[in-house]
Amino acid sequence: MEVVNEVGQTTVVTLDKQSSRAREFWKKWKKQKTAFWAGFFILFLVLVAIFGPVIAPYDPYEPNYDATLQTPSLAHWAGTDEYGRDILSRIIVGAGLSLGVSFTSVFVGAVIGTILGLCSGYYGGWIDRLIMRGSDVMFAFPDLLLAIAIVAILGPGLTNVVVAVAVFSIPSFARLIRGNTLAAKEAVFVEAARSMGAKSSRIIFRHIFPETVSSMIVFFSLRIGTSILAASSLSFLGLGAKPESPDWGAMLSMGRDYLATSPHVVMIPGLAIFLSVLAFNLVGDGLRDILDPKTKN
Repeated sequence: MEVVNEVGQTTVVTLDKQSSRAREFWKKWKKQKTAFWAGFFILFLVLVAIFGPVIAPYDPYEPNYDATLQTPSLAHWAGTDEYGRDILSRIIVGAGLSLGVSFTSVFVGAVIGTILGLCSGYYGGWIDRLIMRGSDVMFAFPDLLLAIAIVAILGPGLTNVVVAVAVFSIPSFARLIRGNTLAAKEAVFVEAARSMGAKSSRIIFRHIFPETVSSMIVFFSLRIGTSILAASSLSFLGLGAKPESPDWGAMLSMGRDYLATSPHVVMIPGLAIFLSVLAFNLVGDGLRDILDPKTKN
């Protein structure tokens, strides 16, 4: 496969070189034992999110008033809620909602933040000042408080939760990418491309952007956990998913009145949130140890 290198010369990159990089990454990844198994849990979680409606043993929306607030049993492995709905089925189907909102919001925030960070770091001047001062204003608000304010303005609903979580993710990505851009634009290969008359857009996206990808991947994985917590918190406050929805945060909100008598109604969705956030954080730490040049031995 032929590609153009940093100085405009054509070189040949063999598939063997690409596969060797993949093998090297896999070798290092297997050494990250905690992150390795956390990655398998995330893979399992993604499969559950995709096939949830098919594998759920019961209808997560249909009430059964003859089986309200039952403790875990062979019939209902995670028990039932105040309407007799199977909690395990609601957890399984709710995985799609929680992961979907988190992935979408972080992806949108990453795309916008990356573009802003690249422009800020490369062009500097008033563009840099405008973007960074705007980021500083947003950093002045705690993430959850800013998300609550945005949803309060736009109105409750999962779509607006995605917007809110994406908005408070933008300045974090912008600042991260700006720092990497400032370092990359002084590299020799960028100066060579600039001296040959390459357009700014080509320099940014062809030469500088690849230098920021590893840091962005690490931060993206860490940000997913934060987004799951934020989305669940908004649903818990009644600003996200509808109360009857199998969203994990909404399940916590509905079950808090039964914490003293039927703690499983709250503990099961709380455990799902805890394990998901922990897994993404562990994977992010493992990726940082492998991809971040500052942590390489």
